[in-house]
Formats: sequence, structure tokens, C-alpha cells
Amino acid sequence: MNRFLRFTIWKLRGKKVYALIGRSGTGKSFRSKLVAEKYGIELIIDDGLLIRGDKIVSGKSAKKEKVFLKAIKTALFDEELHRNEMISALQKEDFKRILIIGTSERMVQKIASRLKLPEPEKVFKIEDFASKEEIDTAIHIRNSEGKHVIPVPTIEITRNYPQIVYDSLRIFLKRKLSVPWNKKVFEKTIVRPEFGKRGKITMSEAALTQMVIHCLDEFDDSISVKKVVVKNEPEGYNLNVKLKMPIKLQVSGTLVELQRYIADSLERYGGVIVAEINLEIDDWTSS
Repeated sequence: MNRFLRFTIWKLRGKKVYALIGRSGTGKSFRSKLVAEKYGIELIIDDGLLIRGDKIVSGKSAKKEKVFLKAIKTALFDEELHRNEMISALQKEDFKRILIIGTSERMVQKIASRLKLPEPEKVFKIEDFASKEEIDTAIHIRNSEGKHVIPVPTIEITRNYPQIVYDSLRIFLKRKLSVPWNKKVFEKTIVRPEFGKRGKITMSEAALTQMVIHCLDEFDDSISVKKVVVKNEPEGYNLNVKLKMPIKLQVSGTLVELQRYIADSLERYGGVIVAEINLEIDDWTSS
């Protein structure tokens, strides 16, 4: 089914797809319920899970995976069984609006496509809902402590993933009328994923090269890696990646997105702290 037909079918059903994007660790899951409340969004797709209100409707969490490749595949619904389960769940749910959370527009578009949803008609950025100070604090907590947020109550997570639960927190959303009882409370679960329990990760150049190759394959399989040079600096890994790219691609925008996607994926699912990524086009292809 092509994109136009899929979009038309969902529009006729009165369904709208939204997205919330931002770098790994910037607080997207933390603020997703506030975004959903503000825009009347009933369903959230976050790291392999389908969430309605305080309940996990379907899916499995990428945060329970122990291996980088497995975690990123789960988040992107790469496995057929996981993907089909989610598609079936979406068809059964009564909703008008759904929010997909991801690190980039390309990531949420890929998730939407794999779940047979239209591309998001509105893309929110985390900077629209959080200050620079709040984002910097969130990134510091992620990088130093390896903590993540799943936007459902702790009891919902402990049923399936008790081993990753770290703590819980409550968010009070003030409504327009300033009276004590006119507040809505969201409970969120702080987790320390399996891939984030190992402390600072030290990896070989070969292992990091394989991770980068996998990221490119997920981002755009027409781009290939020719060489990866790795330097382990005190502030994190410095990666110099030489690429072979099709001439048809819009280079500047693609490279910026790709740079962010690799860094976010390595940090989010591999526990690897990236200080800098330099992308260099070493060769071109006509296809």
C-alpha cells in the first residue's frame, strides 16, 4: 500500500498522526503525557510500546533489551511478529489522534510506515515544551546515571519488566482555573534499562563500526560505510566516518540528520557516550 493511499484511508477514518522528536535523553518520554493532554491525543508510541493513558496496550519495550542491535530493532518495529502485533492492536483501538516519539523526523516516519500509519502531519520538537536548562539537566541525568522514563505508572511496568524499574515520579498539570482540586496527576516510571546498567561502556573499533553500519542501514540503506576511525577521548568517543552516498541525496540535510541519528542511537541503545561524529563523503554512487 503506497503512502498516499494509506494516508487517505486514515484521513477518511478521521485519524491524525503527530510526532514528538528530540535528541536522546532530552526528556521526550517525560513530557509526552503533557503533549498528549494539550492536544487531545489518546495513544502514544514510545520505544516499542503502545500506550493509552496509564496502560500499556501492546508491544514490548526496547528498554528491556540487553543488546544494542536488539534494542534499536525493537524501537523501530523491525521484527515482523512485534510489528504485526502492533498493527493489529492499532486496528482494534478507538482513537482519533496518536503521538509517535522518536529522535528524528526520519525515525518517526519509518515507524509510521512500518505500522501502516500515514506520515505525521504535525511534528513537535522537545524544545517547544522544555527550556534549554531542563533539556541540559535531562541529558546530564541520562549520561551520568543511565536513567530513562516510561510514561506509565510503576505498577504497569513491574508487571512485565520488574528488573528495570528504578523509581517513580508524579507530574502535576495545572489547569486554567487556579483551584487546588483542578489539577491532573501523571505518574511516570524511572527505569534503568538493561543496556544502561553497565556503567561507562568501552568498545572496540570493530564493535563501534558494526553499530554505525547498522545505524546507516536503518537510516537509509542506500548509504554505506567505507571506514570508521575511532578515538576514545575522556569526554566520549570521537568517530570519523567515511561514507559512500548516492548522488541524488540532498547532502547537507541528510548528513545533519544522519549525524544526529547515529549519536542518539549509540547513546540511547548502546550506552555509548559520543563526543563528536564527523561524516565525510569518500565516494559517490549513481543509484
